Amino acid sequence: MTQNLSSYRIFYTVAKYENISKAAKELYISQPAISKSIRKLEESLEVKLFNRSSKGVTLTDEGAILFNHVEEAFTILDHGEDELRRNLELGVGHIKLGVSTTLCKFMLLPYLNRFIKNNPHIKISISCQSSSETLDLISSGQIDMGFVSMIRQIKDITFNPVGEITDTFVASRSYLENLSLRNIKPENYLSEGTLMLLNKQNMTRKYVETNLLDCIDTSDSIEVSSLDLLIEFAKIGLGISCVIKDFVLDEIKAGTLIEVPAPIKIPSRPVGFAYRRGASLTPAVKEFISNSSEA
Repeated sequence: MTQNLSSYRIFYTVAKYENISKAAKELYISQPAISKSIRKLEESLEVKLFNRSSKGVTLTDEGAILFNHVEEAFTILDHGEDELRRNLELGVGHIKLGVSTTLCKFMLLPYLNRFIKNNPHIKISISCQSSSETLDLISSGQIDMGFVSMIRQIKDITFNPVGEITDTFVASRSYLENLSLRNIKPENYLSEGTLMLLNKQNMTRKYVETNLLDCIDTSDSIEVSSLDLLIEFAKIGLGISCVIKDFVLDEIKAGTLIEVPAPIKIPSRPVGFAYRRGASLTPAVKEFISNSSEA
């Protein structure tokens, strides 16, 4: 496009009203400025766009061809502005959110249920991966925010905690009875029993190992890909699983799983919403963060 948008807006408005005076009032600019803009446009395109008379102006054949295209372009732009305005009024938006499968199932879903009911026009895309991978995606700008467990502050990440989780070890009653039959004392269950942990890249695994580094040898442990499997494997007596206590409270209460004491108490860790510090947040993301603070 060889002309700037304002020249075509002036051309479009003059053609629509067929009167320079009316176009000047519509655009809040002087009649001489409009006449000058039309003249420059005609010179640039090397074609006459208007027939001028005492009654006003009318499009030439060439001007009519240009007008059809300009009208279509401005109609599209007007529709775009209307849609944007409507989206802002209705709270329409799109949030790209990252979360681990475990946190999504046990903590995020109830929150999402409340948020979607209050904001039905906001679209949410969810990608599931570990919390550490989610934080990497936030830092690189590939997602807007993440629901993560934070075990340390990261300089380019803002974190809004909404709760805490606690790690524990659990096993079936039958498995612990078998350990007892082998004359293994309760304080040695973790060191002599079969340990089942999440994979080494998982933030939960790293956090537990950091806190129990001098107390338990995890080199021969069984690695499992998800917390759900850890829970199920513990239930069938395969070994002792390291799980998030908050997610097996019903099993512990029912006696399906028994807590196995650790040498030291593992501190609780915060869970919440994280987003890139200094990022330009959309209205939808701001609404999500605001609601998370009130949850």
